Amino acid sequence: MTADLPDYYFRVRENGAAVFRVSTENRQRRIEMDEIAVVNVKNGNIKPHGDVALSEADLAAISDWITARQAQLAAREVDDILRTVDHLNLTTQWAQSRATDQQLEAVTDALLLTMHDLRSVLVRKKADRLGKMEG
Repeated sequence: MTADLPDYYFRVRENGAAVFRVSTENRQRRIEMDEIAVVNVKNGNIKPHGDVALSEADLAAISDWITARQAQLAAREVDDILRTVDHLNLTTQWAQSRATDQQLEAVTDALLLTMHDLRSVLVRKKADRLGKMEG
C-alpha cells in the first residue's frame, strides 16, 4: 500500500489547503505527513509552514495542484448553477401543481425579489457582452 502513496497530501480548507509531504522512509515504514505549506486557491499564495524551505519540486507540485483545484472549483460552480436551473424548473412545477395558498404566500415575495434581482443582473451582463462584441 505505501508504494502507491503520493509524495504530497493536500488537506482542503476553506480557501485552499494545507500541504503535507508524505513519507514512509523510517524504520517502522509508518506514514509520516509533515506540513510544509498553506496555499490559497483564490490568489495563488503559497506560504511555507514554519521555517520550511520549499524545493522547486514542492513548488511545482503545489502549483499544479492549485491549477487543477481552480479548474475543479470552476466546473463545480457551473454545475451548481445548472442544478439551480433544474431546481427553479421543479419549483415552477410545484407552484403550478401542488403548492397550497399558504405555501405560496410563504415563498412568493422572496422568490419574486430574488428572480427580479437575478434577471436584472443577467440582462445587464448580457448587454455588456453584446456591446463588447459590437465594439
